[in-house]
Amino acid sequence: MQEPVSGPAVPVGAGEVALSIEAIRKAYGATVAVEKAAMTLMAGEVHALLGENGAGKSTLVKILSGVVRPDAGGMVLKGRPYAPTSISAARAEGVATAFQELSLLPNLSVAENLLLPRLPKGVAGMTSAAGTWQAGAEILARYGLDHIDPGAALESLPLADRQRVEIVRAFVNARHVLVLDEPTAALADTQWLFDHVRAATAKGMAVLYISHRLSEVRALCSRATVLRNGRSIATVELSAATDGDIFEMMVGRRGHAARRAATSTAATLNAPVVLSVSGMAGDTLKDVSFELRKGEILGIAALEGQGQRELFRTLAGLRQPASGTISVDGVAQALRGPSHALRVGGGIAYLPEERKTEGILSGLSAASNIVLPILPSVSKAGLVSGRNERAASEEHAQRVEMSQRYLSFPIGDLSGGNQQKALLARVMATGAQTLLLFDPTRGVDVGTKQSIYAAISNFAEQGGSVLFYSSELPEIVQLAHRCMVLYGGRIFSEFTGEDIDEQALVAALIGHGGAERRASAGVH
Repeated sequence: MQEPVSGPAVPVGAGEVALSIEAIRKAYGATVAVEKAAMTLMAGEVHALLGENGAGKSTLVKILSGVVRPDAGGMVLKGRPYAPTSISAARAEGVATAFQELSLLPNLSVAENLLLPRLPKGVAGMTSAAGTWQAGAEILARYGLDHIDPGAALESLPLADRQRVEIVRAFVNARHVLVLDEPTAALADTQWLFDHVRAATAKGMAVLYISHRLSEVRALCSRATVLRNGRSIATVELSAATDGDIFEMMVGRRGHAARRAATSTAATLNAPVVLSVSGMAGDTLKDVSFELRKGEILGIAALEGQGQRELFRTLAGLRQPASGTISVDGVAQALRGPSHALRVGGGIAYLPEERKTEGILSGLSAASNIVLPILPSVSKAGLVSGRNERAASEEHAQRVEMSQRYLSFPIGDLSGGNQQKALLARVMATGAQTLLLFDPTRGVDVGTKQSIYAAISNFAEQGGSVLFYSSELPEIVQLAHRCMVLYGGRIFSEFTGEDIDEQALVAALIGHGGAERRASAGVH
């Protein structure tokens, strides 16, 4: 007798509605952030929420998480009304969120962040440090993060591990609905996250997944709800919608692919050298040497922890190399800080990786943030001229296609995409001829990405030079004249022009084919 063939496992509770959202509205004064937003999440489903920065995604996430209260509309969780008044109240109902802008407390330990507000108590009723450490270690081990010390201060961890801790805390607190807001923005490898998401949905969890990376969305999600201008445009089966269809729903028009700078690769290879690095070594770097030429866009590809962060911070003057030489316009320099880097040669300006903690001054307007490096030029008798500040900020905002209406807003109130545009406008406002851009489109929407791509390309076409790291390989393929792959703190491979191919980059990222590729490119 033939044994029955078993099909794929059916998620626990599949077919049941986990959470429904109906006609949600939220306004801040005259600004309507969300208007008639609606969505249904099914148990055992990974459901994508898509939209441009400013479309209302962050507001909807805050409403789901209990951070803000809606003005109208309602939510139903597992058949019961759901109206959380705080993050703790949402968690008590079984809804937990891993936020894009990390909500962890940097001065506390990893274990304390994972367990707050319920830390283990000792025999005297006091918080038990040993118990907290042990409980934190058990959680980290459960999620495959044994390499993280539960007693380490969170601020001592690299960004990728801080993001993993944020995600794990949400997993631990979610029973019915898990909200992941740009969870892979700082993760070079998605497999760890995807494995745990699939394990959770197999047990009946509903996951709301917010990401601007459509390749990830397609790999993980079955359906997607698209927001535009705060409204739900449609919920679609991803298997039946093309990327063009989704982009059109998001922005109201068809998209265009990013373009490589018009300056030819051959022309940049013969251009003058503006930045030269020879034998640089440090904590993670080992004998790194390369040249950046006038008008060139040079991409850096690397998995997490291969030395890219140290490289950029050293070139920005934020740390000193253990050995090696940095030359700007042919003159060896000991860069003593970002302000010094701006003054040497044609100037070097740095766009940091974390806009929230390293970039923006959230209480100031977007205009004030943009003109920070050029305050003397917008001041009169030591006082900032509002008229000059506005004029200068408008000029540089235009370079990154940032709407002038946002310039008077506190930058902390703007979407992540507009914050990133303002920071890029700021580094361009310095007048530096060399830009160091660390993951310049991390966590921004497809429309904002196109604006940033165009600004980078235009900068290079006008003779500027760009060194940029990106966690998204298609970005490097589209933009870079050359690409170097860092592996183990060394320049493992180099690709030029049409040889910059995503498949070849993936192989190099994991240590395959480096010697042959470096030899063919003339790298020694």
